[in-house]
This record gives sequence, structure tokens and C-alpha cells, in this order.
Amino acid sequence: MSADARPLGPWAWPAASALAGLGALLAFTLPREALDWQPALALAEPWRAISAAWVHWSARHLLMNLAGCALLGLLGWRARMTPRGVLAWALAWPLTQFGLLAQPALRHYGGLSGVLHAAAAIIGAHLLAQRHDRHARGIGALLVAGLIAKILWEAPWGAATRAVEGWDFALAPAAHATGALAGLLAWVLVGRRHCGPRSDKNEGTA
Repeated sequence: MSADARPLGPWAWPAASALAGLGALLAFTLPREALDWQPALALAEPWRAISAAWVHWSARHLLMNLAGCALLGLLGWRARMTPRGVLAWALAWPLTQFGLLAQPALRHYGGLSGVLHAAAAIIGAHLLAQRHDRHARGIGALLVAGLIAKILWEAPWGAATRAVEGWDFALAPAAHATGALAGLLAWVLVGRRHCGPRSDKNEGTA
């Protein structure tokens, strides 16, 4: 029996989403400067590429990303993401932060939004790969198109941060772009294997 066919399979993705949110909740009480991403410390303290995603600058920032975890957890469950998809997400997690080396002006970064963009890219790629399920491919195409449009609108090639009216934290567009790219790369490397056709036509994707 393959790893993707075991009973844990359908719940692996929601469990990973829940763990991502739980880590953020626990880290909210810890010193941010000890956990956040800092390009100057990327080589000396590479573990920040993981811990930075759990750092949040305000309660609103945290709540928004917890909502994102819940939404993508549900979407991934409906899309029947496999443990291999979770492995791709785990690989994309540190790659998202290391990708920020391309934006050295971002001296500090924290938040789950980058790795949530990675998760969205992985789900979208997974759905697009369902060759015998037109409905799944349609949802995947919409998800990927929306992700691309959002990233282009945010202009990650511009300023390192961007203020948004009504938010008490700054947006880091580069993190969303590196997250989506890391998710796609990780899915190509480890996530797309055993991503075969969906045999049960009565089970929807979203």
C-alpha cells in the first residue's frame, strides 16, 4: 500500500494546516527578533527560514493568517491532497524564506502568508494535474490564475514592503511571490508523483 493510500492520507493536509496555525499561536508569545527572517542571519541561523513563518507583528496579522490556514486546510481536504502534497509543502516552507534573499531590502520578515501562497500553488497544481476530472482542472485553473493575478498586482519587484489601509502591519509582496514559486517547484520535485486520475466521480473537489 502506498503512503498516499493509507488512512492518514485524507487528513494529512488538514493536519499540516492545523499545525501551521498552532505554531503561529505558540510563537506569538515569544520574542519576535529571535525567530523572524533576517537575511543577514540566513547562513548563520538557517532555522529562521522555518520559524519566521510563525512570527506575526500584530493580533490582526495573526488572525488573518489563521483564517488562511483554515481556508487552505479545507480546500486541500476537498481537493484530496495526499501526504506527498504535504511533503511538497514542507519543502516549500523554508524555500519561501530563502527566496527572500532576492529582496535584501527586506531586513525583517515574519508571517504565514508566504507559505500559505506556497500551499495555494501546490493545491492548484494538484488540481490541474487531474487529467480525467474537468471540474477539478477548472477549479485549479481559477486558483492558479487568481494567484498569478494577485502576485502581479502586488508588484513584488518593487518596494520591499507596502502599507495597506486599515492594516496594522506592512505587506511583503516578495514573500507571496517566493512562496508561490517555492510551492510550484516543490510540487514538481516531490508532489506530482502518484497524482493520478480521480476514480470516484461522486466526490467533488470544492
